[in-house]
Amino acid sequence: MRLPRILNQCHPIPGFVYGRARFAEDEQAVLIPVRPRKRSTAICSGCHQPAPGYDQSPTPRRFEFIGFWGYLVFLVYCMRRVDGKECGVLVEAVPWGMGKHTSTKVHRHFLGHWARKLSWKETAEEFRTSWDKVHDAVAYLVAWGLEHRVLGAIRAIGVDEIQYGKGHKYLSLVYQIDLDCTRLLWIGKERTVKTFREFFAVIGPEVAAKIEFVCSDMLWPTKAIVVAYEGHCCGLRRPLWKPYLGVIREQCSQALNILDRFHIVAKVNQALDDIRSAEARRMKGDGYEPVLTKSRWCLLKRPANLTANQKLKRVWLL
Repeated sequence: MRLPRILNQCHPIPGFVYGRARFAEDEQAVLIPVRPRKRSTAICSGCHQPAPGYDQSPTPRRFEFIGFWGYLVFLVYCMRRVDGKECGVLVEAVPWGMGKHTSTKVHRHFLGHWARKLSWKETAEEFRTSWDKVHDAVAYLVAWGLEHRVLGAIRAIGVDEIQYGKGHKYLSLVYQIDLDCTRLLWIGKERTVKTFREFFAVIGPEVAAKIEFVCSDMLWPTKAIVVAYEGHCCGLRRPLWKPYLGVIREQCSQALNILDRFHIVAKVNQALDDIRSAEARRMKGDGYEPVLTKSRWCLLKRPANLTANQKLKRVWLL
């Protein structure tokens, strides 16, 4: 079975015909010529409508295809120009490529698929291409996904942030966390009120009004809990991170706000340890026996994970 027949079965191109492939030994590449079918009409790249031909380039262009067996594969085609009534003289649009990009659409999908499993650098090295082409492939797939995305009804969202780069550089992330649909909905730079409002501008007020649950990140500073303890006050200063909660209250006040249990437990454990250290230092300074030293894990561990000595010490401390 010849390669053109295989390509016609796996990747047919309407209006075009594959030619006989040849090897370029010096490049370790396979070159597959492509020509238009007889009496086929070129498509204008401006209005995407059929247009009469103007001329054809004598110099062929290469479009990178999916490689195999360590060989690069290129589609080779001499581009035509068309004379559109409204657009004027423009280069034709080809179904396997887009604009002046040198990768075929199927090659972009291939690189984007592997970029989910490997780093962009590893993907470029593994498939003998450049980092820029991997980046363009991911950008192409993301743009295509956003263009064809259907939001539908969203019942629950999760809001979080992630640090990137050095210093205080953050991205705000919003996920849909419905029982039957979990996906990343939106990414915004920084973690400010202005940034988070952009998300609700994207989904619109109708979708926002149907949100029932919002799971948001929290920031419970240990200092605030220590101040509450020393002042014998059950309230906390700055109990939550205000930019997220303020926008949530403003944009979807009907939603129930849920705090991540992991963060609550982590912050309370951290506050408990800081209070224990402060009390141990104060007892030592006042001349009392430092009974709270070496008791950190007696208080922080789960009871089921305590050793026999830790269980005795915890009972004695309490």
